[in-house]
Amino acid sequence: MSYNLSGKRIWVAGHRGMVGGAVVRRLASEGCEVITAGRDVLDLTDQHAVRDWMLKTKPDAIVMAAAKVGGIKANSDYPVDFLLQNLQIETNIMDAAHQADVERFLFLGSSCIYPKLAPQPIPEDSLLTGPLEPTNEWYAIAKIAGIKLCQAYRTQYENRDWISAMPTNLYGPGDNYDLNSSHVLPALLRKFHEAKKSGAPSVELWGSGTPLREFLHCDDLADSLVFLLKEYSGYEHVNCGSGVEVSIRELAETIARVVGYEAELTFDATKPDGTPRKLMDSTRLHEMGWNKARSLEDGVKDAYAHFLKLEIA
Repeated sequence: MSYNLSGKRIWVAGHRGMVGGAVVRRLASEGCEVITAGRDVLDLTDQHAVRDWMLKTKPDAIVMAAAKVGGIKANSDYPVDFLLQNLQIETNIMDAAHQADVERFLFLGSSCIYPKLAPQPIPEDSLLTGPLEPTNEWYAIAKIAGIKLCQAYRTQYENRDWISAMPTNLYGPGDNYDLNSSHVLPALLRKFHEAKKSGAPSVELWGSGTPLREFLHCDDLADSLVFLLKEYSGYEHVNCGSGVEVSIRELAETIARVVGYEAELTFDATKPDGTPRKLMDSTRLHEMGWNKARSLEDGVKDAYAHFLKLEIA
């Protein structure tokens, strides 16, 4: 298939987040009208408000990047919020999109949908083959429900050309740099930056530094999502990753080079390593023709440049 975005009205739900913001930037070159609606305009957990807004606005396509997100502690402390609010957001938007006869819908999941002990690299068909990681199962279950709801609409209504994509670990403009809640890459970027400012001799990492992780710049994800929106029309969800993995130690060494500060790396063995390896199998996406992920070093350089702008502001 080929879905021409030119002249289309595309709603990016969650445009203020890192992924949504990247999708808005990417769509700027597609000749389409990008529609946004912040929380001050639309409460996505309000079914009637979402339906009324959708029937009035009538977008041609939707990129669903809106979600309630948080780290391990937030998931543990507020399981009802993470499960209920994400289910509300997904069902409200999909129901309203169906009522408004939206042509294309792209739902975004998360790599946490896969079983804790999924094979590595993680193929799409490992979904629902084993228990989830308990620390984020509430969020994961909601995301799995979203994938299945997309598939249900495709099954019951033949003109519902709706698809799902599963991003790997993301970073870039709009990331969270709060050391209490951020993920490993932005946390290390801030740690090295602050060490450089203060002249600290070392930077501490959790665990052993040996776990392997995959990272994708959010603008590269956005490019892959626009590619899927235009070219993919399949029932199964699609993994979106770089296909490259690095150890946490190698990540820290890359960030040190970008920041320009040679601090000693120390490792807190009392902190958990987490899963030894987590790599998405993005063969399906790459064989379709998208494999444009920038190198980790180039991506971190871009992320650091945006971080410095936040520092100045």
